[in-house]
Amino acid sequence: MNTVAMFGKASDEWTTPQDFYDALDLEFNFQWDAAATRANAKCGWYSYFGPDHTTIMYRDALAVPFWYNSQRQRFWINPPYSQCRAFLTKAAVEAKRGATIVCLVPSRTDTRWWHETVWDDVRHCARPGVEIRFHRGRLKFGGSAKPQNSAPFPSVLVIFRPA
Repeated sequence: MNTVAMFGKASDEWTTPQDFYDALDLEFNFQWDAAATRANAKCGWYSYFGPDHTTIMYRDALAVPFWYNSQRQRFWINPPYSQCRAFLTKAAVEAKRGATIVCLVPSRTDTRWWHETVWDDVRHCARPGVEIRFHRGRLKFGGSAKPQNSAPFPSVLVIFRPA
């Protein structure tokens, strides 16, 4: 197994396949991409949180309050995979404040972050307000129109809905 490809820093950020995102956007009508850069933001050049955002307060998605206005906000998150725990913890908190957050993460059901934020070990099911959608096969990540290589890991959508 190539653990460098699966867990190394070189593969920390994976650009969401556009067709995959588009299908979810039809369902959720996302307003924000909460883990992006200007080059790969899915919700437009300004509606993202990331390190190169022109507005300083939007540069750190983990520090920005997702509930900053009274509307029920809808967020897309494909986080740097070394920060899954932090982003899913943030998503769980913000869903309790009224946001809907859809996260694309590696399907790593043995991790601490999975059991802390997604899976209820006592009830043996997803935590309240959490929906899990496993993706069949391997996504083809990348910024090009036709990425050539499949990801070296399975993916899952974790959807946090308002409590």
